[in-house]
Amino acid sequence: MRTLISSAFISLDGVVEGPGGEPGYRNSGWTFKDVEFVPEAFDIKAREQQESTAVLMGRTSYEAFSPVWPDMNEFAHYETMPKYVVSTTLTEDKLVSNWGETTILRSLDEVAALKETDGGPIIVHGSVALNHGLADAGLIDRYHLLVHPLLLGAGKRLFPATDKDTQKLKLVEHAVYSNGLQMNVLDVVH
Repeated sequence: MRTLISSAFISLDGVVEGPGGEPGYRNSGWTFKDVEFVPEAFDIKAREQQESTAVLMGRTSYEAFSPVWPDMNEFAHYETMPKYVVSTTLTEDKLVSNWGETTILRSLDEVAALKETDGGPIIVHGSVALNHGLADAGLIDRYHLLVHPLLLGAGKRLFPATDKDTQKLKLVEHAVYSNGLQMNVLDVVH
């Protein structure tokens, strides 16, 4: 079974909305304008590209990333790996042509079936609503979190607010950087 990894920039209070400057959120761009840049804190992002074999995202994140990431050297490795977009509304004619193989999945059952195929880890970027569904369905195996020393208050959060039994996580890797950023890699205990 393939490992499904949720990767996120996250504030100390759990907000993941608008990390890169996306419009419509009052604290948009908080990852680079409010915390000093320390290159080694982002080494995990390069590692994710080398270790992942597929990218999974929701429609909103696909629509935000697909016009930009194909032309960015920082994400060059993602161009060659298969991409999967979970959406009930996205149509084939809305897929970009310059970002390699992209498949639309219509349900979390299809994500579960994808996990059962041969291959390496699948990385999830962005995709708040998708992360909530994946977490509630027990499909996430690992979290890569870059925790920023900020309290953003209101905003979309990575973890769902579903009333459910305790979910245990096991810290398998961590680091703290001079700018206060924390890198936490946590396995979901199934």
